[in-house]
Amino acid sequence: MSSTIRKNIAVIGAGYWGKNLVRNLYNIGALKLICDPAEARLAQYREQYEGIETVTSYEEVLKNKLVEGVVIAAPAELHYKLARQALEAGKDVYVEKPLCLSETEGEELCKFAEQQQKILMVGHLLHYHPAVHKIKEIVDSGLLGRLNYIYSNRLNLGKFRSEENVLWSFAPHDVSVILSLVGKMPIKVSAVGNATLQNGIQDSVNVQMQFDSINAGIFVSWLHPFKEQRMVISGERGMLVFNDVSKDQKLLFYKEPVKWNGTTPSPAPSEPMVIEINTAEPLRSECLAFINAMETRVAPVTDGWEGLKVLQVLNACQKSLESRGEWISIRAESTEKQYYAHPTAVIDENCQIGSGTKIWHFSHIMSGSCIGERCNIGQNVVVSPGVVLGNNVKIQNNVSVYTGVLCEDDVFLGPSMVFTNVKTPRSHVNRRDQYVKTIIRKGASVGANATIVCGVEIGKYALIGAGAVVTKNVPDHALMVGNPARQIGWVCQCGERIEKGKVCGYCSFRI
Repeated sequence: MSSTIRKNIAVIGAGYWGKNLVRNLYNIGALKLICDPAEARLAQYREQYEGIETVTSYEEVLKNKLVEGVVIAAPAELHYKLARQALEAGKDVYVEKPLCLSETEGEELCKFAEQQQKILMVGHLLHYHPAVHKIKEIVDSGLLGRLNYIYSNRLNLGKFRSEENVLWSFAPHDVSVILSLVGKMPIKVSAVGNATLQNGIQDSVNVQMQFDSINAGIFVSWLHPFKEQRMVISGERGMLVFNDVSKDQKLLFYKEPVKWNGTTPSPAPSEPMVIEINTAEPLRSECLAFINAMETRVAPVTDGWEGLKVLQVLNACQKSLESRGEWISIRAESTEKQYYAHPTAVIDENCQIGSGTKIWHFSHIMSGSCIGERCNIGQNVVVSPGVVLGNNVKIQNNVSVYTGVLCEDDVFLGPSMVFTNVKTPRSHVNRRDQYVKTIIRKGASVGANATIVCGVEIGKYALIGAGAVVTKNVPDHALMVGNPARQIGWVCQCGERIEKGKVCGYCSFRI
């Protein structure tokens, strides 16, 4: 992300939640103007935030060429209309949850954003919580082993709403994270609830989500005597407990809570290990993610397609609520391709390409390759058989990703960088049985014209400088330059240089 923040974002709706977005975007330095129909409210903002423009007309925002992105914090029933108008006006869009209320309209927004080549982001805040970052990292590492179940409680006394029930108010964040951890959509869902305070508006809801090999549960209520925000992830080798209300012990790890004597299990209680996490404000990180997406043109983790999946689950839960807990099957994903390929791109049969991925001019995706969701494959790129690319991988122009390469989520490969996959290449000798594996871990970036000699592992969030030649394994967060590449420092997950053990001055992360 550029160290220079531009004032090019408008917040649409500055009420109960919008005020928090205003505060963060203003403090970051990206807030251009505020749009809200209440002039009295805008007057207060003008006093509080020096130099901020305010308007009551959304049309003025859409016509303002200095506004490049809009953040929509209006009532959910307005999300589709406001987002569509912003995309039509050439703006990038961040819309608070839910994406909208209709799956048909949600899918239309996602496709239209792709056609316009604009960012569409949904405000699923938990994804940007440092504890959830760490949970994903631990689950992906295999430390927990096979997942057994997940449950999440989001409880409080208030805020009571009349325009939506507690399912739509509280549960989207939990649904979003559970889908991310499991990595797929549920087969079916069931939901039951109570409408105690207002007729027809449930103030407590229990949701059950059934996946192929795991079940997940969510309990949400705004009629609860105390605040609780707790998620438990249970695996065969350990359990994680995320307690967002706790100040000092937000994330706990319980190692091997079950012992086996042959086929007989017995409990093995132990003291949990406190997992340290940074203290970055999730909403600030979410705002920075939108700004980064606007700058890099790389879809954020919570893009429109991710928001559409959450919307599908919520609508199925609502249908179950209305039928007193009947199990509702989640509709099978459309057979229509959910990725974009330029007409000049060649896509072989028997390759896997995730939704939201874009493949540009003259690129070739070969049979047997696997590409995740929301990837961006530039011009003249070859992805060879057996290659695995995670979610949100960005490959710039003129890169050949050879068999043996594995890129985890959020990897960046700069233009004309080079992979190898054999140690001793000869034109006249067939080395196909000697391909060597190369691993690029989550969030790592490889600069333009760099060379990665096969058989190495690039650590998480490492940064390989332009033209570097990497011949050895690279530690997490290492900054590497030269030929052969040598380490000259450390980089934060946001890309800024940082001293090890220090807090990043830009995003508050610590390595």
